[in-house]
Amino acid sequence: MSNQGPKFVIKSTPANAASYDFVAARPPGKRTNILESVGHLVKSCLGGGVVAIHESYKSCGLWTSMVLTIIIGFLISYCMYMIAKSAHKLYGRLHVSQMSYPDVAEAAIAVCPFPRIRRYSKSLRYAVDFTICVDLFGSCCVYQVVICRTIKQLVEGTDTVTLEGDPPLRAYVLMLLLPCILICMITSLKYLAPFSILADIFLLILAGATIYYGCKFSKVSIFEMPIFKDLPGLLEFLGVCVFSMEGVGVTMAIENNMKEPKKIGRVLFFGMSVVVGIVFVIGTFGYWGFGEHSKSPVTLNFPFTAFSIALKVFMAIIIYVTFALNFWVPFDLVWFYIKEKYPPVKYWFWERVYRALFVVFITVIAFIFPNVSSFIGLLGSFCLSNMGFIYPALIELCLDWEYPGLGFMKWRLLKWLLICIFGTFLGVFGTYMNAKELIRQSF
Repeated sequence: MSNQGPKFVIKSTPANAASYDFVAARPPGKRTNILESVGHLVKSCLGGGVVAIHESYKSCGLWTSMVLTIIIGFLISYCMYMIAKSAHKLYGRLHVSQMSYPDVAEAAIAVCPFPRIRRYSKSLRYAVDFTICVDLFGSCCVYQVVICRTIKQLVEGTDTVTLEGDPPLRAYVLMLLLPCILICMITSLKYLAPFSILADIFLLILAGATIYYGCKFSKVSIFEMPIFKDLPGLLEFLGVCVFSMEGVGVTMAIENNMKEPKKIGRVLFFGMSVVVGIVFVIGTFGYWGFGEHSKSPVTLNFPFTAFSIALKVFMAIIIYVTFALNFWVPFDLVWFYIKEKYPPVKYWFWERVYRALFVVFITVIAFIFPNVSSFIGLLGSFCLSNMGFIYPALIELCLDWEYPGLGFMKWRLLKWLLICIFGTFLGVFGTYMNAKELIRQSF
């Protein structure tokens, strides 16, 4: 559907919406089965945050982080399910066969039972678009810093990576500018998609290597590790943990391409179980094994053996390609609006100009703030508190308000309030604390 969205017209009552067969109404094409959909979900959720999750465990405390990883993983999975089920309700009411996340957000407000709120349907759509762009462009900044820290360690042959040195870390960021511009000139995903399979394999190898080195280098019993440290550490952990597992932005893309989209719940259950498991393993063994001196990305803590050096080189290459994959999605969204200023015959030229300008902007941000963990915590707190928690709860509440209603003792309203309170807490306090720490560490 268009990024501007159609004019949504109600064609069935909520009670009769289930009679619309949106699966049969979908255009023909290659669809994914449940196993393939699980693979796409795992690949999409596990971003750059997973290589820094162990450092947030260090900031928060091991046992608190272990428990919260499982709880947050369940909450994220449930909010992703809320978006998918809300879309299914809208399919029946509007007689459309598929929608994107921004479509769902706009349509839910456009057909809600409150006339004064309906006028803001476009505003929520733009808010979703903006949040997705900030999140994914910000992820590209993180990827640049991860690559540069890895290269700097390999060049210097040291166990520690600091901002200083000859050359300093920021010089590596600048040197990476041209390679990043070049790879972002690839405008078709078909040339980049095969590398996503390698990225999945790499993450499994990375999890196994973290378990091995974590057990090998741990100096204390896991039961002697700190339970909890402090509130700033907790807020950093929450931001990084949410960033490491969040996949709400791809939920609808996966659902739209499924052979059996009504089984999206199974995909989320199995896929998010794998995601939570990998995050849990790297966080737990990364912190337990390397202790209070652990660094991000986790591979920086591995010894200089032939295997670990190969792993570090491979990670730098994989993340370099993932940078282009991550860049493609938000730029495509932004380019949809920008290209309206130019005639179609000039699209080819101006698209590449803007691609280069956006990469320069990303590099400038990475140059100013070359700290991985706090940057990830800031992105998770600012972007995903809204996109991952508040927006899905608001969308579901608007659709369920009249039918099936708020339920016994208004439990649906209570659920919405609790999710929004958590999202607001993470968004306000998490953003403030992570931004403060990021500025402190960068200057």
